[in-house]
Amino acid sequence: LKVTCAKEQKMRRTETVILANMCMICDGSRVVVENRADANWPGFAFPGGHVEKGESFTDAVIREVFEETGLKISSPILCGIKDWVNDDGSRYIVLLYKTNKFEGTLTSSDEGEVSWAELSELDKMSLASGMDNMLKVFLNDEISELFFYKENDEWIEFFK
Repeated sequence: LKVTCAKEQKMRRTETVILANMCMICDGSRVVVENRADANWPGFAFPGGHVEKGESFTDAVIREVFEETGLKISSPILCGIKDWVNDDGSRYIVLLYKTNKFEGTLTSSDEGEVSWAELSELDKMSLASGMDNMLKVFLNDEISELFFYKENDEWIEFFK
């Protein structure tokens, strides 16, 4: 009976998780931005994407940045996460990285046009939904998580 209960408890603690990443690439006061071509999440954001099955988180962000920008980054530092639970019960986790180590030529992809922008000018750009709050995590060492949950069909967000 104890084994059954332990198994049942363990099953309740598992959940479906979708893993993604995003990276702020800095060159002095400039950062790489991508004007996303995705109709589901348009606007300016930092490059990133999904973590493939069996791929390390660091390898995934390096690969995604290269695919979307042509830049080969190194030494990405994990600076926070953004996460929420979807209506189907799956959890979506975005690992947020930053680096100032890169080489290559900035090149756009099918994901969107990439360019350098002054960090101080981002608030004047048409940012992707929620990107303004993600910037707080990227820029404030006191914040490590941006979490969303739904209450009465309304998304509530808070920082930790």
